[in-house]
Amino acid sequence: MTSKIIGVGNYIPSKTITNLFFDEHHFINKNGESLKESNAVIANKLKDITGIEERRYASDQQVTSDLGLIAAQAAIQDSGIDPETLDYIIFAHNFGDVRAGTVQSDAVPSLAARVKHLLRIKNNFCVAYDVLFGCPGWIEGMIQANAFIRSGIAKRCLVIGAETLSRVVDIHDRDSMIYADGAGAAIVEMSNDGSGIKSHLSASYTLNEKDYLYFGKSYNNEKCQDTKYIKMDGRKIYEFALVNVPDAMKKCFDESGYTIDQLSKIIIHQANEKMDEAIVKRFYQLYDLPMPENIMPMVISKLGNSSVATIPTLLKMILDGELPAHEIKKGDILLFASVGAGMNVNSFVYQF
Repeated sequence: MTSKIIGVGNYIPSKTITNLFFDEHHFINKNGESLKESNAVIANKLKDITGIEERRYASDQQVTSDLGLIAAQAAIQDSGIDPETLDYIIFAHNFGDVRAGTVQSDAVPSLAARVKHLLRIKNNFCVAYDVLFGCPGWIEGMIQANAFIRSGIAKRCLVIGAETLSRVVDIHDRDSMIYADGAGAAIVEMSNDGSGIKSHLSASYTLNEKDYLYFGKSYNNEKCQDTKYIKMDGRKIYEFALVNVPDAMKKCFDESGYTIDQLSKIIIHQANEKMDEAIVKRFYQLYDLPMPENIMPMVISKLGNSSVATIPTLLKMILDGELPAHEIKKGDILLFASVGAGMNVNSFVYQF
């Protein structure tokens, strides 16, 4: 017995932010010094390294739980279930609800509780809670849902990943250009038909890597002395990911019992196009194989990095035929993987 996906939904905000949006920003380094390069050069380097040309931002009237609700409603509609039959609602995010124009995070009650309320679910035994696990949060939610189902605690779960990273970025930090907003969700239930999650793996590297992603003050020390924003050490994250993520993916995939030639797609967190390509290439090198063409769908160029939302958003787009070069057929084997703040790494193998 395992758990299978019976419905997927996403929400891609309509507000498109191109790289031109950052033309008037005053970018500063961590020492408080203005960057010497023009913003146009900085934006071009961003595109070359990450692949990002555009990203989506939520409207000023929306918060993270609103985005999660829309994705959840789409997943429920896609599955055709009665939401009263849900045993768990698991909401992966990292910063709670941050309203436009403010800097305060609101996560009480939990975002999962807010979505359950807005879905008007009367079943008190539908348990709603949040997961804070960095960008791998949605995958971790799926792994937890699978554990509940396999143990007999639950028969059906809703797993949501949503974030509004545009609300927690330092406008003086060029890294702010990679972040985006969005939401994705999936309904999973008990399965005995051969489809579903076949293996999974999670790890937290905290001894020396804990602060590769962190909350820190603005690079503009005069303007924003007390407010903190999302910060990262990009070089250390890149090096960490290339060493640890391919090994984790291989360990997870080998435990599934499938052979590498059976793998159809790799759905990886959309963080940095070049980094993701390097991870997947190294993964195949562990099997002494070249990286196959069209194995790794990417949408980061248009959607940016929306943290926990990237993987379920991408999955829904493929299932809906929005990426002509990619499709998922019955029987296909997919490997899901993510890396992010913590530093956390996780993965699961799924047969459709």
